Amino acid sequence: MRVRFAPSPTGLMHVGNLRTALYNWLLARGSGGTFVLRIEDTDELREHPEAVAGIERVLTWCGLDWDEGPDVGGPHGPYLQSERRAEHLAVADRLIAAGDAYRCWCTPPELDTERKFAEAEKRPYIYSRRCLHLTDAERAEREASGAPSTIRFKMPDEGATVVGDLVRGEVRFENALLGDHVIVRGTGVPTYNFVNPLDDAHHRITHVIRGDDLLSSTPRQVALYAAIGVEPPLFGHLPMILGPDRKRLSKRHGATSAEALREAGYLPEAVVNFLALLGWSYDDQHEIFSLAELVQHFKLENVNPAAAVFDFQKLAWMNGQYIRNLSADELSGRIQGFLAGTASPLAEQPDLVRRATPLVHEKLATLADFEPLCTFLFGPVEIEEEAWQRVAANEHAAPVLGATRAALASAQPWGPESVEAAIRGAAESLGLKPKAAFLPPRVALTGRTISPGLFESAELLGRDESLARLDAALARLG
Repeated sequence: MRVRFAPSPTGLMHVGNLRTALYNWLLARGSGGTFVLRIEDTDELREHPEAVAGIERVLTWCGLDWDEGPDVGGPHGPYLQSERRAEHLAVADRLIAAGDAYRCWCTPPELDTERKFAEAEKRPYIYSRRCLHLTDAERAEREASGAPSTIRFKMPDEGATVVGDLVRGEVRFENALLGDHVIVRGTGVPTYNFVNPLDDAHHRITHVIRGDDLLSSTPRQVALYAAIGVEPPLFGHLPMILGPDRKRLSKRHGATSAEALREAGYLPEAVVNFLALLGWSYDDQHEIFSLAELVQHFKLENVNPAAAVFDFQKLAWMNGQYIRNLSADELSGRIQGFLAGTASPLAEQPDLVRRATPLVHEKLATLADFEPLCTFLFGPVEIEEEAWQRVAANEHAAPVLGATRAALASAQPWGPESVEAAIRGAAESLGLKPKAAFLPPRVALTGRTISPGLFESAELLGRDESLARLDAALARLG
């Protein structure tokens, strides 16, 4: 088995493209086959200079290595589509000579007139083939004029093309409705429907697994394979990914690029696990899979052709599961690595990050949650207004803050056990239950009603800072 991932370098990698890469990679690794990375860099108007590096960075982040590609080479290179431009155009010339393609001099206004005429008659627009029926003299006249021309592939206009799709089953296309599509633009740049199958043939691809938005391209590509005398690969078209509103996933739904998920603090293993389940399932009991387990269990026949819904809440839940399965040291390392790519002042205090990590281990859904939960440890406390209103409305707030301050001032030695004993002792001295007694000092020390553990937070802040914050809260109460 030889499969490929062939993205266009036109921007950040969408999660749908990453899922396509993942499924191809799993098929290759599960079968002992080859995973090819090919960059389809022929859309010159939309290409982004940093996109190729971004594609490779995302694949590497997710643990998806490639056996052949632009950076590693391989026996069937090149793997940048633009480097095969001369071969593509040579094939187009051979197709013209064989009568399987022809030059078209129709201008955009002429084609637009044809399209409007078809719309007025309420029929699908199919190119009229007017340039196919030019006489030799008419064709020579147009060539001599130097007028720009495209090259169209001559499709069969009778019968049907039947594709045995590995995901969707048998799909039938009526040839009369397909039309003669352009394979080389007037600029001399080949189109996707032309170069994509040519490169798949050149790279000996046996299985083309891609999104179902490309299903309509398949009969045209099958016809091209026949014209060049190559057996087509097997095709499998993956279901679309929808947002929670069941509309096509887009930026309005939230983070839709793999880079955005990484920057939002998701772990790569959680992203991979989550994307694997967008269309595929092993059974109705298992949801957490390591990459090795996915390789072992993934089968294309278990992919559901129905559209999959990207559930952000489930992704956050799954990411939290992976975070809690990390040791405190592993999580601290992940957090420090995440902070290193930000402007956060926490990035400069790795020792405090390491000490604070156990406090929030059970509270994190993403790595990005660490900073807002722990900011109070790294700088002046900013008390949330809603949290302060709860303190101000608490009739016991001033006595609790005063008793807690006195107890912490005399706690000896300063450590987790003595801090806990002091805070609990202050509550007991006032005859208050912990739930009522701990809220005022929690807000005073952390600025929030939901925070890391109260005792651990005070211990990490240190005696002087804890007392100063309690004093400030008492002064604010008046």
